[in-house]
Amino acid sequence: MARWIFDGHIAGIGTASGLRAVVGMWQESPFGAFSDVMVQQPSGHRLLLAPSPEVADFIAATYIFDEVSVVEVSAELADGTLAVDAGPLAIRAVTGARTYLGSALRAVPRRLAVHPRWLSAVSPLAALAAPGARTYGTAGSGRAEYYGVTDLHHVTAAVVTWEGADAGPLAPISPAVTFGFSSVPPRPSVARVRTTVVEV
Repeated sequence: MARWIFDGHIAGIGTASGLRAVVGMWQESPFGAFSDVMVQQPSGHRLLLAPSPEVADFIAATYIFDEVSVVEVSAELADGTLAVDAGPLAIRAVTGARTYLGSALRAVPRRLAVHPRWLSAVSPLAALAAPGARTYGTAGSGRAEYYGVTDLHHVTAAVVTWEGADAGPLAPISPAVTFGFSSVPPRPSVARVRTTVVEV
């Protein structure tokens, strides 16, 4: 059974204009270190911004998009700041202290917190703790996916531009993004995560 593991961070950003972005920053993956961005526009149009055709093909086979673009993607998370440049999208954000949920997640031993069996069991609880979020579900191309979140920090401020225009101030991620079975927490945040994708 094929298995792909991605270890890194996911940032969810919402804006007052309705533009929502999910930034994946992967320190370890089958494709090496890379970043990608999933964007849902106010119209509902879903766009993947990926750094290579290989990455684009894998993500597009796992999630649902209306458009896929291969562009240079740069994302850096350091010292409480997040900087993202991906084709038409630019984000400059500030992260705050660890959330109460983040503290609770850190109390779970990491080996357990990222294990697929554990994530299958706690998925209903995750939906209660962070509406719209799931830790387990079916993905595209006959795949299943597991999200093991081990830390969480709120995003406290952000400047987001799309094609050079201001997308508006930071806002809740509402409505939830619809790239797959799971959204990100409604409040903008950055999560430490291990994502496991398996063929079923």
